[in-house]
Amino acid sequence: MAWDNQQPPWGQRKGGQSPEEQLTALINKVKRFFEGGGGSGGGSRNSDEPGGPGVNPGTIATVVGVVLVGLLLFSSFYTIRPGEQGVVLRLGKYNKTTNPGLNFKIPLMDVVHKVDMESVRKEQFGFRTRTVADRTQYQKQGYTEESLMLTSDRNVIDMEWVVQYRVDDPYHFLFRIRDIPQAVRDVSEMTLRRLVGNMDFDGVLEGRALLADAMARELQETLNRYESGVRIITVQLQDVNPPEPVKPAFNEVNEADQDMQRLINEAEEIYNREVPRARGDARRTVEEARGYMTERVNLAQGETSRFVALLEEYGQAREVTRQRLYLETMQRVLPQVSEVVVIDKEQKSLLPLLNLGAAGKTPGQ
Repeated sequence: MAWDNQQPPWGQRKGGQSPEEQLTALINKVKRFFEGGGGSGGGSRNSDEPGGPGVNPGTIATVVGVVLVGLLLFSSFYTIRPGEQGVVLRLGKYNKTTNPGLNFKIPLMDVVHKVDMESVRKEQFGFRTRTVADRTQYQKQGYTEESLMLTSDRNVIDMEWVVQYRVDDPYHFLFRIRDIPQAVRDVSEMTLRRLVGNMDFDGVLEGRALLADAMARELQETLNRYESGVRIITVQLQDVNPPEPVKPAFNEVNEADQDMQRLINEAEEIYNREVPRARGDARRTVEEARGYMTERVNLAQGETSRFVALLEEYGQAREVTRQRLYLETMQRVLPQVSEVVVIDKEQKSLLPLLNLGAAGKTPGQ
């Protein structure tokens, strides 16, 4: 028995005859049997004709009573299969909900509606399943009206999704909403269109899982307010793509975005490599300059202090200080001189030069 299209009882023809109809048919058969001699062809004969058997009215009443009692007893019990629940209406009013097993009802007063509580019902949007085999085939053509949606940035997006649900309250499922599958479809489409309309195109593509969770939550809340008696199991977003006519342009935009992101990443890589290096070089240059400044300042301060000390010494002993300065200067300068020329200041004529630089060197050096 297929439960995907199970509908509430309004407008449906029950399978088989009711107990009242079965009882009426049985009485008619018994009546025809006794009146027509077993119902065989050739027309009926009454008791006045020669050879016609007499019919006892008491016998007919006894047979009818036994049959009636048997039918009443038979119709007093019904079976609820595992995974089902029965909703009992007594004289058209809800009486109780019964669980799987053998149950009792009052004949001619109680009517039982059996509801499958375990089967998973589903509604498909944007496509339909045509064949279910080793390779399932789907059809999308003709369902674009329910799959095309408008995002907040005025882009059109093509979405396919599936809603799966079970019966949670059999009484509400049967008597609160006339057409449960259509209600699930309408509320699902309304909810998803509102959510997509508040998101931009990229947000819908990147946030499919969050979108499906939000839709399932709001869909369940809405169906609970309607007292639909169903429980949403899952909402699956199958395909989220741009419409077919704009797919090439959308792919080009994606490629451009990827190239832009690649260039941005490369620029960030160069930035992360060069900027720290430049900052390090600048910091090193600043530190070198500070060191050089400190060195020159200290040197200048030392020379100043030395000059002040010499000046004080020179004020106390000019000749001694002058002689010491001269000797210290010669001691510092002469080692760097390559040639020394000695001139006697008393000599008035030419004085042969004494090649002191060649002293100690062998000829040819």
